[in-house]
Amino acid sequence: MTMTLYSGPLSMFGAKAEIAAREKAIPVDLVMVPFDMQRLYEPKHPEVARINPKRQVPVLVDGPVEIFDSTQIFEYLEHLRPEPPLWPEPPADRARARLIEHLSDEVYFPSVIRLMSLQDRPHDPAALAGREAAAAVCRRFEDMIDHHDYLAGAYSYADIAFFMAQLFGERMGARLADDTPRLMAWRRRMARRPAVRAVVGPMLGYLRGQGRPIPEPFQAIATD
Repeated sequence: MTMTLYSGPLSMFGAKAEIAAREKAIPVDLVMVPFDMQRLYEPKHPEVARINPKRQVPVLVDGPVEIFDSTQIFEYLEHLRPEPPLWPEPPADRARARLIEHLSDEVYFPSVIRLMSLQDRPHDPAALAGREAAAAVCRRFEDMIDHHDYLAGAYSYADIAFFMAQLFGERMGARLADDTPRLMAWRRRMARRPAVRAVVGPMLGYLRGQGRPIPEPFQAIATD
């Protein structure tokens, strides 16, 4: 049976899971839960509310398996279909990839969330602090990528996680700067991946349809 992935049109974490499934060539029945720019994810989809106590997407259902949280979905997909691998094989690289994925979700993205309520006050001290906190993570990743094409050496879940988080960062004013040229090149490389374009294109198209601006580095991916 085809597994079902519950996501949303602007769900960063749902997009992470969908990109991973596409990279693994795992077919999923994608269900976009109710969402609009005013009420957000209300009313909650009944299956999401039943499976996830936090009542949030993404949720993955594969027969009797019902899981939530994008990182847990990553782990399940990796065990279900080991090829192509999306966690690096060398232990040090795998540890680095897991660290980057964690930093993307739990350190970088919370700074972006703080900026969401400050869009009309870009010079507020809280907004300045949020952008600096996000920039500090970017500088750390700039050092970590070194001469590699991807953040942890081989392409991995770490790249998926930070690409999606950084897209939202750009939208909220936490932009990549000139002191991160390797990350800028990495972002262009990521934007050319078919799985990334297939998921991010409709997301940006949704934003465009809502009259919301699309950050310049991502405009070429947007679909109607």
